Amino acid sequence: MINLMKQPFFLSEKDIEWVENTKKHMTLEEKIGQLFVPIGYSGEAEYLDQVMLAHHIGGIMYRCGKAEEMQQTHRYLQENSKIPLLIGANLEDGGCGIAVDGTQYGKQMQVAATGDVEDAYRLGKVSCSEGAAVGCNWAFAPVVDIDRNWRNPITNVRTYGNDPDRVLAYGCNYMKAAKEENVLVAIKHFPGDGCDEVDQHILTSVNDLSCEEWDKTYGKIYKGLIDAGAQTVMVGHIAQPAYQKKYNPDFPKKLVPASLSPELLKGLLRQKLGFNGLIVTDSTCMVGFSSAMKREKAVPYAIEAGCDMFLFNKDLEEDYQYMLNGYKQGILSEQRLDEALTRILATKAALGLHKKKKEEIVPAVSALEILKSKEHEAWAKKSADTAVTLVKDTAKLLPLSPKKVKKVLLEIMGDFPSNERVVKSFEECLMKEGFLVERYEHENFETAKFDVETFKKNYDLVIYIGNVENASNKVTNRLSWFTFWGNGNNVPWFVEERPTLFISLANPYHLVDVPMIKTYINAYSNSEYAIESVVDKLMGRSSFTGKSPVDPFCGKEYLKW
Repeated sequence: MINLMKQPFFLSEKDIEWVENTKKHMTLEEKIGQLFVPIGYSGEAEYLDQVMLAHHIGGIMYRCGKAEEMQQTHRYLQENSKIPLLIGANLEDGGCGIAVDGTQYGKQMQVAATGDVEDAYRLGKVSCSEGAAVGCNWAFAPVVDIDRNWRNPITNVRTYGNDPDRVLAYGCNYMKAAKEENVLVAIKHFPGDGCDEVDQHILTSVNDLSCEEWDKTYGKIYKGLIDAGAQTVMVGHIAQPAYQKKYNPDFPKKLVPASLSPELLKGLLRQKLGFNGLIVTDSTCMVGFSSAMKREKAVPYAIEAGCDMFLFNKDLEEDYQYMLNGYKQGILSEQRLDEALTRILATKAALGLHKKKKEEIVPAVSALEILKSKEHEAWAKKSADTAVTLVKDTAKLLPLSPKKVKKVLLEIMGDFPSNERVVKSFEECLMKEGFLVERYEHENFETAKFDVETFKKNYDLVIYIGNVENASNKVTNRLSWFTFWGNGNNVPWFVEERPTLFISLANPYHLVDVPMIKTYINAYSNSEYAIESVVDKLMGRSSFTGKSPVDPFCGKEYLKW
């Protein structure tokens, strides 16, 4: 039996009556539909009616768009859904997780670098208040992974760093703010990412800690957040062999993701950690899930194994049929279907969605005024300014002055849509300071001379901007260069000829690839606030106060030289 009066639901008898009555009057098809949280691709009424609502979905998530358009879409869905929907968003680093015109507060590692646990509260407040204004009631955040491996391409600046105590404290403060905004959190990615150096989007990743090590690290974090009232847990496509073997001595020598592992879901998460709330899978389009077993079985088995909701689809109609057929064939039992449905409805009741008129679930257009409010922008600016970290300046290059180094070659590393915005912002800021700035363009350097004297004549200073963002489906987020027999183009061959500075706006570990550069800064985020703060510090108007939440030297002593 699921106790709906206890944490994290705290339902009244009347609320529980709504849950039971709703279940009683649902068709099998409606029950099956409630298990799904597809990704939305359009706001057109015909698409919403015939694709989404026709499958009786329990929730939905859209990638970010313009706030007013997203709000209109969410409003249409809530007004036309028989049962209120859970509407999720990746509210990890600000309202920008659902609205392109929301506040880009900063990555979690930026917040950790401030050394101020209250900044995690402000991150949660900005993210969830702006998300709620758009109609979201479910934050797929905070990320409570531990960045234990500097080579991991997906955790990185999305985490609060490598200290479990800090991750727990900052995660709790984010959750505190989310609850004030009546937004659910989904702590992720259970049983914990960041141990290995792979990405679950493209293969099953592995948390290889012993049971004892896991208890002291990830276990401590999850237990702490669960005890503090986390309403939902997002389960990753991550194996945890030690606990899988502990709960099942006959466990095969095979990588089985937590999303398909009753040992981890029913044993570790439910039994040992005592989690009573809703479990949702991470995206089931990931190879870490898809490669574990045939999808026809995996879809219903994910719920049978212990998950309550199924996130995203290869194809919604096909997955719906797989789930329905799996129930009819006995892969998904009646007991597990009822348990999942109970938790889904109870979670909605805990938000009070069942008490609201359909037209009131999504707020009025006027609620969008909170996006990028003066307070939110001031908080974001303060966070960025406090977080920027001077990793090293053994060259004694800082502060900069156009009187000493007038002609600057500005090179951006990375290949992301934000590149143009980022490099243009730096270019404009530096020119305002009186520098002559030439932006590196690969095509212009293909036929350039590589002799030292010409280079020294053209440039007094080289600034690299690392904009290698966290992105799924990549095997690494290291630096890549344009080279001509190792002789030139944008590789840093000139560090002994001209002062060279590296500023990373994302991956905090780039120093491992540029040990020859003696002045290195981590800013953790590529927001306008971070860029402005970096320039202020370059010019000596502001001191560096950030403290790295990870080891930027990657355990390599020579990187400090």
